[in-house]
Amino acid sequence: MHGLQAWIFDLDGTLTLAQHDFPAIRRQLGIPAEADILAYLKSCAPAERLRLQSELDAIERELAQQVSPAPGAAELIRHLHAEGHKLGILTRNLQQVARDSLAVIGVLDCFAAEDILGRDQAEPKPGPGGILDLLSRWQQSPRDAVMLGDFRFDLEAGRAAGCHTCLIHPENSWPALADWHMPDCGSLLRFLQQ
Repeated sequence: MHGLQAWIFDLDGTLTLAQHDFPAIRRQLGIPAEADILAYLKSCAPAERLRLQSELDAIERELAQQVSPAPGAAELIRHLHAEGHKLGILTRNLQQVARDSLAVIGVLDCFAAEDILGRDQAEPKPGPGGILDLLSRWQQSPRDAVMLGDFRFDLEAGRAAGCHTCLIHPENSWPALADWHMPDCGSLLRFLQQ
């Protein structure tokens, strides 16, 4: 892990404390409880999709103002940035929500604007398109990259792109998908500093 050059992070639940109550969001939008929100929106008729997307965008913008950094997240990002690593964000949120969240936790300056990909800039995870776009722009090989996140979609996207994966979560819920497991970003930073 110490030799990896390209670091791609999920946002909510990885660099910020998880705050999305997805069951409540589904109820508010009238989306079936078992449905993936973004996949459901994609399946809607254009007018309905636009209406629901607008409501979802408003929910996410409000949540971005209340965001808190995950333990050790800001320090980890500053450490990797100081070492000259390529840093990217791949989130299923809006790009502007990601930028606002990174600003609130104090690390927006560590990311090039074009390296923060939201759902409108790349196919949503678990699709690998966003990772492959970043690696292409950075001229980096998947074997020199890691996708870090707190959910299986992050790990599945990393696997599909051919890069390493790291689960950032107290429990190792998907051991077959994660090359590394760290309970939080602070633990990862301590590991990298050894």
